[in-house]
Formats: sequence, C-alpha cells, structure tokens
Amino acid sequence: QVQLVESGGGLVQPGGSLRLSCAASGFTSGFTFSNYIMSWHRQAPEKERELVALIGTAGDATSYEGSVKGRFTISRDNGKNTVYLQMNSLKPEDTAVYYCRAVSPTSTVYWGQGTQVTVSS
Repeated sequence: QVQLVESGGGLVQPGGSLRLSCAASGFTSGFTFSNYIMSWHRQAPEKERELVALIGTAGDATSYEGSVKGRFTISRDNGKNTVYLQMNSLKPEDTAVYYCRAVSPTSTVYWGQGTQVTVSS
C-alpha cells in the first residue's frame, strides 16, 4: 500500500514562501515512485478540493492551476521518492489544506493526509 506523507505547511505572511514536501513509500506490484504521476491539490474551508499542480513521471511535464502559475513550482526527486511544491508570493486566498496525490500506471489513486497552509498577517 502506497503511503504519502506531506510536510512543510504552516503560517506565513502574505508575500512569503513555503516549500511543501510529500514523501512516498510502500511501493509494490512492480511499480516504483518514478512510475506514478504526482500532483498537489488543495481544499479551502467550504470549498471543493482543486488541482494545484501536476508533474509527469520523469519530471519534465508540469501543469498548474491558473491562479498559481508563475508563483508555485512543482518538482520531484525520483531518487528520494519525494515530490515538492515551492510556493512563492503567497496570498491569503492560498490558505487551504494541501494534499499530495499519486496515480499509478493502472490508475489507482493514493492520497496523503494533508498539511495546513495559512497565509495571514
């Protein structure tokens, strides 16, 4: 069973930066971390969960939700089984619980437990 553990959330002032990490483990069925498409999602209070950023298996293909383009960067280190989300120029509207997601080649989906990001002065 794949396990995803997020870290790096916290309280930051508007304009500040945070780097989220998602460490993955428990790979079986012949797949490794490098076979999984990874993404970050967020859910603000009373709102639906939304995709923030996605990265392909080799790390050379990325996509972003419109409001974070130019401010957030997703990356991965397949040697460390970890995906990152660098968040710069944070705004109060970025406040949410951020979740890591992994999708296997057979379309099995795994979620982390989430990490809280609060942007406030």
